[in-house]
Amino acid sequence: MVSTDTAGWLIRILLALVVGVAALTLIRLFKGGKARRWRELRELLSRSMKRRVVLFLSVFASVVALSILAVPSQLPGGWSGPAVTAMNTAWVLLAAWAATLLLSALTGLVRWRYDMDAEDNLGAREVQTKVRILNRIITVMIWFAAAAAILMQFERFRLLGGTMLASAGVLSIVLGISAQKTFGAIIAGIQIALAHPINLDDVVIVEGEWGRIEEISFTYVLVRLWDMRRLVVPITYFTETVFQNWTKKSAEIIGSVFLQVDYATPLEPLRAELTRLCEGAGGLWNGKTCVLQVTDAGEQSMTLRAIVSAADASRAWDLRCLVREGLIKYLNGHCPECLPKRRVLLQENSGQGGEKGGAES
Repeated sequence: MVSTDTAGWLIRILLALVVGVAALTLIRLFKGGKARRWRELRELLSRSMKRRVVLFLSVFASVVALSILAVPSQLPGGWSGPAVTAMNTAWVLLAAWAATLLLSALTGLVRWRYDMDAEDNLGAREVQTKVRILNRIITVMIWFAAAAAILMQFERFRLLGGTMLASAGVLSIVLGISAQKTFGAIIAGIQIALAHPINLDDVVIVEGEWGRIEEISFTYVLVRLWDMRRLVVPITYFTETVFQNWTKKSAEIIGSVFLQVDYATPLEPLRAELTRLCEGAGGLWNGKTCVLQVTDAGEQSMTLRAIVSAADASRAWDLRCLVREGLIKYLNGHCPECLPKRRVLLQENSGQGGEKGGAES
């Protein structure tokens, strides 16, 4: 029968082999055919984690050295117990620290694998949103478990834990009332990570403001507005309030331009000019929608609506401005008489009740 010590050594050897094989695999990947992509990943991880990994390895080496040099059984009687507690605390903190670094590395790997700078980045934004929110939640759970493990080494805290469990009913009510908003925000974050009402870099209309989702944290969402202002919104807002998400399924969008013109305006030349403007928009138009319609007929003028489509909201805005300027320029240059006019009919009564009329524009 294999002894406990032998089994422990076998487990350690197996773990060492797994780590060695993983390291060799990464080295081969870095030097493989996709060297450029793996070099990008290596640079990304190096920028984000190099200092933290070096600091962790330094602390880890120090703890290992202290474990070898200061054996608790060889210390004086009064120092043996505190030394064991201190070393156990150090190893728990190192384990939590290592788990946090591993999560950060996985998050960096996801950022490299799912690039949000791509043209069609809906899938990448969904994955990165989910990973970043879950990363924060798991990190908090890891450090909470580490703190609990450290405190449970002390007899007083174990007794306190038993007392708290005995009065769990009252405690849960107190915590539920005092931390209702905090727990609600955490639950809202989990809902956003799973249901994806918003993702990173989504275009949204919040409180009448146009902006993009820049950051999603535990308690708030940071929206970068079009003029570089930041709108800080509680995370529960996006689970309890109606808002517009322009990139939920696709970034494509249709923009509209309204013009007030005279009834004498010829529509076919104006439609041809709209098509010419869209085709010469330099990539702003996605080639799908380009329509000019009469949408209203008022007392003095009629309303034209030009609808054009673009790949995203930013291009749609620029395309709308280009179309509006181009159509106004065309009207001014080719048929200025088609611009809106105000007609006034003047009447003059003669002695015999006759009328004299005229029109003035």
